[in-house]
Amino acid sequence: MRYIIIGAGAVGATIGGRLAEAGCEVVLVARGAHAEALRADGLRLTTADGTGVHRLPVVTGPGELGELRPDDVLLLSVKTQDAIAALDAWGDAEVKAGGTAAQRLPVLCAQNGVESERLALRRFARVYGVCVWLPATFLEPGVVSALCAPLTGVLHVGRAAGGTDALSRAVAADLGGAGFGAPPVEDVMRWKYAKLLGNLGNAIQATTGPEPDPAKAALLLRAVREGKAAFRAAGIPYASDAEQSLARDGKVEQPAGVRGGSSWQSLARGTGSVEADYLNGEISLLGRQHGVPTPVNDVLRHAANIFAREGLPPGAMSVQDLTALADEAAARTTGTPDTDRP
Repeated sequence: MRYIIIGAGAVGATIGGRLAEAGCEVVLVARGAHAEALRADGLRLTTADGTGVHRLPVVTGPGELGELRPDDVLLLSVKTQDAIAALDAWGDAEVKAGGTAAQRLPVLCAQNGVESERLALRRFARVYGVCVWLPATFLEPGVVSALCAPLTGVLHVGRAAGGTDALSRAVAADLGGAGFGAPPVEDVMRWKYAKLLGNLGNAIQATTGPEPDPAKAALLLRAVREGKAAFRAAGIPYASDAEQSLARDGKVEQPAGVRGGSSWQSLARGTGSVEADYLNGEISLLGRQHGVPTPVNDVLRHAANIFAREGLPPGAMSVQDLTALADEAAARTTGTPDTDRP
């Protein structure tokens, strides 16, 4: 199989670089200054094993690659807000011996949130989910670090509609040989919904900074409480904390030090957008569909988007001000402040 990494940022470049190290054929898809740096100087990837430079084929789109091969695997790792454009561009690409990528090739959604699988299923016949637990940093064109050990990350793989098959098991085997924990699972979306709860804090970190703080933890707990209530109302199952701990504890240990997550990094790079609509916004959507108030997630989504649109630096807001906004929203929703905090 040849892996085409659509969105060679923090997650995509780490997966692509590690697969290449393990002997897999890899193509990186990037744009702008990042693509230029990858072409000129290679991918400089630092993991717990050290730093290596990977000189891999780099394209900005399917037109530069020519006809796709029947054994190609598309790994989608752009942010969800960029997924439609990427799916449309690559879905129409022609495959040797006939048909298009959307008709014939598998696409793996290695992204936060749960929306990309739904977007992909509208376009592609073969869609797989990947629950990504892979702390990585991408702040400079061509340079990515992913320092967890003993595994670089844990990537649950399965069919988006449920179940596993030969392809998901083959991909899992390649990922396992490349330094990842990659269990093929029958219920990958159940894992992705659980991961979504943790990602509700991305907006808090982006707006108030990555430094640990009890007030930030308390605000995240309120957002998670809303998320779990929305899941219950919608009848959505998700992996338990115990299951997640069993899958990750002792396997993806991060080195000491404060590190900004994906939304924080988007603001730091000045990309102009963050994933909040598909993280906190997913909870807001479910809440509105099923009659569950979600004032905290509404505020977090709104605040993160303002930071992205206005080009504000990450961490420019105090957690006290952000909490006050959440309190005001909760009071408007329920008539009383949300003071029953865990």
